[in-house]
Parts: sequence; C-alpha cells; structure tokens
Amino acid sequence: MDNVRKPILKVMAWAAGVFVIMAPACLSAASDAEQQAELAKKLANPIASLISVPIQANYDENIGPDDDGSQWRINIQPVIPFSMGENWNLITRTIVPVVDQNDIPVSGQGETGLGDIVASQFFSPKDATSRGWIWGVGPVWLLPTATEDALGSEKFGLGPTGVMLKQNGPWTYGGLVNHIWSVAGDDDRVDINATFMQPFLAYVTPTQTTFGLNTEATYDWEGEEWSVPINLTVAQLLKLGKLPVQLMAGIRYWAESPDGGADDLGVRLQLTFLFPK
Repeated sequence: MDNVRKPILKVMAWAAGVFVIMAPACLSAASDAEQQAELAKKLANPIASLISVPIQANYDENIGPDDDGSQWRINIQPVIPFSMGENWNLITRTIVPVVDQNDIPVSGQGETGLGDIVASQFFSPKDATSRGWIWGVGPVWLLPTATEDALGSEKFGLGPTGVMLKQNGPWTYGGLVNHIWSVAGDDDRVDINATFMQPFLAYVTPTQTTFGLNTEATYDWEGEEWSVPINLTVAQLLKLGKLPVQLMAGIRYWAESPDGGADDLGVRLQLTFLFPK
C-alpha cells in the first residue's frame, strides 16, 4: 500500500502548491475583488445563500480485515438556497456518493456504483444574531439509493440536523451535527442509529486562499464504534472565464475507525462550481 500512498500524496501536495501559487495570479485579473472576497467567505459557511456544486473526491486505503482494501468516494454535493420571505432562508444540502472500492470486504472483491444519498434542509435566519452567530436547523434524510448491496444500507432513515457558526474577519468557526435513525427498509440489514459531528475552522487570506481544518466524526450507536477522520485542506478561488470556481486539495488522517475501516492517511480533492446571484 505504501507504493500506492506515496505517489498519491505527492500528487496531492503538488496540486495544492499549484493552487496556492498560480491561482492568485488568475484572480488578480478579476474585475471585482470585493465580490471574490465575499464568495470565498460564503464558501466557508455551509448555509450561505449561494448556489454551489462541490464535487469532492476522497481516497482511503488499508480497509478490510487484511488492510488490502482501497476506496474512491466521489461526493456530488449541490447546495441550493431558497428565500422564505423577508427573514428566512431554506438551504438544501445533498450528498450523492459514487463509490469505487477494491479488495473490499476481502481481497479480490470490489464494487462500483451509486451509494445512499443524504439530504439535509436547513431553515436559517437571513440575519445573524446580535452576537454574530449564524445558525440553521431542519431534517436530514437517508435515501436507500445504492446500486449495489455492498455500497448502501438498504434502509430509509431520518433525523434532525443543525449548524451554528461565526465569521469574524478572515476566520470562520463552528460546527454541524445530525443524527439519523433507520425507520424502514430491509429487516435483514443492520439498523442505523448514528450521530455525525463536524466541527470546522477556516481562514481566508486576502488572495482568497482558504485554509481549513475539520473532523467528520460519526458514532455508530448500534456497533458502539467511532469513525473520526481529520481533514486539513487548502483551497483557492479563481475564475474559469466568467465562472467562479474553487479548487481544493488536502490530506485526511484517521484518528479512529471501526474494525475493518480505513486507516492511516487519505486524500481529499474538490472542485466547486459557484453560481452567485
């Protein structure tokens, strides 16, 4: 696995360097620097009133009883806001995973296809609180859309979700949580009872480079096991013609994972298309 890991991490590091060094030159030609700065700040806010379509690729390995497995997970994550009168927004966030895994659950086996979709809706005030906090709450849904049994739960689930954050100058910090219970589906499959917690911290530079740190911790109450990847990323806002996009690269370290889960280091790459009003 080291023969696979090292080249990928080198490519990731090279890509991050290119984003940071080259992209500011592209931005210097932008006609509206203030608009670019505002977009970079909105991207650090998961419930900003901004239409965006992140395409996120995650690579993990050392999976399975013999640590032979590897997985690419491509998450297509459209974020669409809707105005609900003068005071409220409805922010929809959907995660559509496309998975390619090899030597999972055992050597020689693998699957490729669509995974289960997770869809969240946040009702959020248009104005921050008097202390500057931005928040949103709503439902989260688990939809059994997996095209292969091994890629999904075959369960329909739902629960509450919420997010709270503050933006202070170049800093954004806060957290997102949800909990999903399975309420229908295949009785022969394991029930879902899982809590997800995502504290996050981001710093946006004057050249719209964003340095991010977060964890995506999940506790499985049925299996009594934690999954805790820690993600360190660097992202750069730039323009492709007139279309603003953000490029991101990062590494992830598995601080905790269930038996047979991913281990050691992984890679995260992301391309986000933006559609400002």
